[in-house]
Amino acid sequence: MYDAAMRIFVRRGTTQANVSELAQAAGIARGTIYNNVANPDSIFEEVATALGNEMHARVVASFESQDDPAHRLACGMRFFVRRAHEEPHWGRFIVRFAFTTASLRAMLSGPPARDLRDGLQNGRYDFCAEQLPSVIAFVSATTLASMSLVLNGDKTWREAGSDAAEFMLRSIGIAPQEARALATTELRPLPELAD
Repeated sequence: MYDAAMRIFVRRGTTQANVSELAQAAGIARGTIYNNVANPDSIFEEVATALGNEMHARVVASFESQDDPAHRLACGMRFFVRRAHEEPHWGRFIVRFAFTTASLRAMLSGPPARDLRDGLQNGRYDFCAEQLPSVIAFVSATTLASMSLVLNGDKTWREAGSDAAEFMLRSIGIAPQEARALATTELRPLPELAD
């Protein structure tokens, strides 16, 4: 049902969808939606929150043995870009609504914010603590722009993701050669979540 809702929201460019349209797109009965959604008027927020929670959990699970915040940040950005390539409807939904929806903004600032704070506290990054909100916004905007490049066919996910991660790391104090190495390291598959 969430997948069908995502597609409707992207196609219409709005956060509104009626239950009949959603049921038809999902191939389910209207009653199924009423039985599974607390408030049909808030289906957009429910979908956005579910997507955010799912992506956070998958990205965090991928870092179980990685302590370097710069490596985590680079991989996290690249995971978003690669997923936009692998699941274009997901990517279009994120790109279209990320800056206008609180739960999607939180998705883009969750683990990256932690990695930025950790790197700043341990001296890995070189920016002022007061600049953290701006740096988080820069990470989010850079990631979304890279996803757009992929969705529009202007760059491959590898090129767009690696460029974004490299430029981001360099801008916060990682030496160019190391930033390039971190941004081009092999990206493992994004872990699936257990049901």
